[in-house]
Amino acid sequence: MKSLLTILFFTAITVFSTNTAYSQTFPKMDTSPMDLAMARPDRNTPPIARVIYSRPQKKGREIFGELVPYGKVWRTGANEATELTIYEPLKVNKTVLQPGTYTLFTIPEKDMWTVIINKNANVWGTIYNKDNDVVRLETPARNAAAPAESLSMVFRPEDKGATLMIGWDKTYVEVPFEKVN
Repeated sequence: MKSLLTILFFTAITVFSTNTAYSQTFPKMDTSPMDLAMARPDRNTPPIARVIYSRPQKKGREIFGELVPYGKVWRTGANEATELTIYEPLKVNKTVLQPGTYTLFTIPEKDMWTVIINKNANVWGTIYNKDNDVVRLETPARNAAAPAESLSMVFRPEDKGATLMIGWDKTYVEVPFEKVN
């Protein structure tokens, strides 16, 4: 009887510890991890805008003109569409964006990019409908001081708003956002 109880006890421990071990398993890290860039004048003030995007890696590949073709709409990242959230009215290229969430697409060219702010939200990155464009802005493609291994976005604070800098490999562009008030 004692050995039967011992066997049952160890069987129960094995079953419960196996379930616990499986419940602690996490998926592998995404190859294009999600990141966030926040626009705020300083750490103690509310944000005026933010971008959530996935960061693809260069991994020795030729980026612009090959992996990201020239002249075609690009999701400006990987995975889900890049999200742009505006927290107060901001002007981009003479258009006032109202607070809300938009998607950010680009059309890279060798010397000039078209930056597109689209009113679709919560969509997969390759779902694009031109009829939902709110703003289109042409901005020069600039040479970066040093190559970036992964796509990167950062807001540079400005006196009247912020400039979104989007860079990858040897190229970056700037998108100015101006406060309306």
